[in-house]
Amino acid sequence: MAIAAIQILNTMASLALISLGLAVIFGMMRVMNFAHGELLMLGAYSVQFANAYGVNIWIAMFVVAPVVVGLIGILIERLVIRHLYGRMMDTLLATWGLSLFITGLVTMVFGNVTRGLSTPLGSFEIGGIRDSSYKFLIIGVTIALFVAIYAVLRHTRVGLIARATMDNPRQVGVMGINPGYVYTATFAVGAALTGLAGAIMAPLTGVLPTMGAAYIGKAFITVICGGDAIFAGTASAAVLFGLINQTTTILLTPEFGEVALLLGALLMLRILPSGLSSLFSRRAV
Repeated sequence: MAIAAIQILNTMASLALISLGLAVIFGMMRVMNFAHGELLMLGAYSVQFANAYGVNIWIAMFVVAPVVVGLIGILIERLVIRHLYGRMMDTLLATWGLSLFITGLVTMVFGNVTRGLSTPLGSFEIGGIRDSSYKFLIIGVTIALFVAIYAVLRHTRVGLIARATMDNPRQVGVMGINPGYVYTATFAVGAALTGLAGAIMAPLTGVLPTMGAAYIGKAFITVICGGDAIFAGTASAAVLFGLINQTTTILLTPEFGEVALLLGALLMLRILPSGLSSLFSRRAV
């Protein structure tokens, strides 16, 4: 039972972690970033290459990957997204094309091969069953990131400016703050969080150009079903769908777990069209 509980918690945390950057970008900016999976992939490549060239794996994971992908996010926002605000369908098509371009470019440069990255922290044993201690890192980092970003948005001037800009950019501009800089910074933070998630998941999944495709569907399901409350909604959706997915996987097979996740999302949106956020206070972030 203890191993099963840890596996369920790990699935919940993994789902929340891969969705967090998308929650920032889609939830705050209403940008349909279909290149989200490729940003995860770039984070994985960043940690793999940095570690291969002698950078400590923790520095590569928690510093190199988010910085590299955050800078790429700035370029994407400046060159592509900035010209498409308010045009959701155009943004969707543009980022979908961008995802194909990034995947093709990485495949051309590095080849369509899986690169391995050793999983740190070793393993633990409960009742004669061994499992990776790395799962505790994923759980801990996910909780820490959600708490930190919630605190920034709710209790700092930076968070107040970001939320005000998303609600009324013209009024913020009158106050002497450039909304364009806030949009760029917000997209960069979302991209950096996505790169960090890709880096953390890399030791478990391996690193290859098409790895983002395995994540983007789950991330969008989690964020959209979470609703308007970016972090409370995303966190609650990750808990719900992680429980459904992993419980079904344990009882049946991983394939049935994926089907159960999708059916659960469809049923939930049928019952709560506005997502899980409709159950929360309007003040929830």
